[in-house]
Amino acid sequence: MKTLNRSLIMGASLIALAGCGADEIASPGTGGNVIINGGGGGTPTPSPTPTPTTTTTAAADCPFIEDPQGLTSRGTISGPTGSYRLCQLPARFNRSTTLPFTASDSAVIYLIDGQVDVGTDGGPTADNSDGLDDTNIVLTIEPGVILAGLDASYLNVNRGNQIQANGTTDRPIIFTSQQNIRGENTDSSSGDWGGLILNGRAPITDCLSNTATPGTAQCEREVEGTTTPPRYGGDDASDSSGSIRNVQLRFSGTVLANGDELQALTTGGVGSGTTFENIQSFNSADDGVEFFGGVVNMKGLVVVGAEDDSIDTDTGVKATLQYVVAVQRSDVGDTIIEADSNNALVDDTPRQNTLISNATFIQRKNDDQVIRIRGGTDYSLFNTIIFDNSSNATPCLRIDLPETVRAANAGLDDVGPPRFESVAMDCATPFRDGSSGVTAADTQAIFESGSNNTTALTNTLTMTYINGSNEDALVAFDPTGISSFFDNAGYVGAAQSGDTRFEGWTCDSATISFGNNSGACTSLPVY
Repeated sequence: MKTLNRSLIMGASLIALAGCGADEIASPGTGGNVIINGGGGGTPTPSPTPTPTTTTTAAADCPFIEDPQGLTSRGTISGPTGSYRLCQLPARFNRSTTLPFTASDSAVIYLIDGQVDVGTDGGPTADNSDGLDDTNIVLTIEPGVILAGLDASYLNVNRGNQIQANGTTDRPIIFTSQQNIRGENTDSSSGDWGGLILNGRAPITDCLSNTATPGTAQCEREVEGTTTPPRYGGDDASDSSGSIRNVQLRFSGTVLANGDELQALTTGGVGSGTTFENIQSFNSADDGVEFFGGVVNMKGLVVVGAEDDSIDTDTGVKATLQYVVAVQRSDVGDTIIEADSNNALVDDTPRQNTLISNATFIQRKNDDQVIRIRGGTDYSLFNTIIFDNSSNATPCLRIDLPETVRAANAGLDDVGPPRFESVAMDCATPFRDGSSGVTAADTQAIFESGSNNTTALTNTLTMTYINGSNEDALVAFDPTGISSFFDNAGYVGAAQSGDTRFEGWTCDSATISFGNNSGACTSLPVY
């Protein structure tokens, strides 16, 4: 079908929320620094949920946990929502452990200081043939628990171990920073701590060893952005690293000593046995989420204010994502999507194959493109709305390299050129030239070869992400024939009018508000 294009430029504003609490302690070790990055803001949205009027009282001591190392009290910390007992996690969990929720009259924050490991690395196989012990440690985090990381700190789940972080829609689990607790953050703060890392035994490419075959148990990699890198990879596509539901990851992405940054959520070789549902990344100083290899199936993903890519996929990941909102702060960030099959030979297998359905992407950064697909990756977008809200007509779609647009090669785990079905763009410049001879016209031809695609959308979105009349008029694509993981939602975009899917487990900011949820991202809920 023939496509048209248009532009719609909207203004932006920033609501800054700041405060400080009495009676907090200065953090020893690596903690205590506040990083306030400028350049934030966004399209005006409904006011964030007010800070709770009830406040917390710090627990007299840290609760009991099953690991005999126990929790270490680091005193108390205070902010606008009350006082909390800081209970430092052990450097490594050596026994399966539950972090219990405590009520507001005995409030606890679990402190992540440095690299905190769940178990030890069990290696690429589960049979100990690699000479490594499988510890099978499970860290369970109860709904409503709040964890805070210091500067270069992160929680790392090693291969052969699991995390069970299953919040609820009315009591999400929150990973954040001391600055957030003290009320020092604004809607443009970022980079206060590292992030959450999950490692597994599913197949990957770009092996550490030049003699290893990609996709086999001998093919391993190290997590980027870490000072003592954990390893990931193996040959079990169904491996499980646990379950993450209704979780917020706030103000992450600290810069480590080697110049690398962590993102809110990093997965390395996780398998299809891992559950991901309703995850929010808020103001990561690097990517919002990055998936390295393995198999990632996720329903419910919100990426707000990432300062690099919102969704970064690489090294042969097989990812299936549905109900996705990605929105930038004003003139902050890079692309919404950056995709590569791998960083070495594009014909290595497994090739990346990412499928996304029911997504709404809002670009606000003046940049080179909104979506960049390259490196021979296989990529599909279904039922997706793309809105360029930058001020310089950022092109919405770029495809690089002939290997990315070639026909499928049955011998190379290759499904062919990127695929678009029921994708609607509100972009002044829909396409741009890629590299190595892939032109804007080539990309447009691929886009137009799908069904019900258009570059003529005039968006009528409300609350930044809720469909209006023009979105409701779009013809939806049934993705269930592509993957049984998908729902046949019956609409284009992340949320239709009246949809409450994103309420409860999210937090609000000047960038985007979701309504009826845990409150402002700059504050903490009190239960």
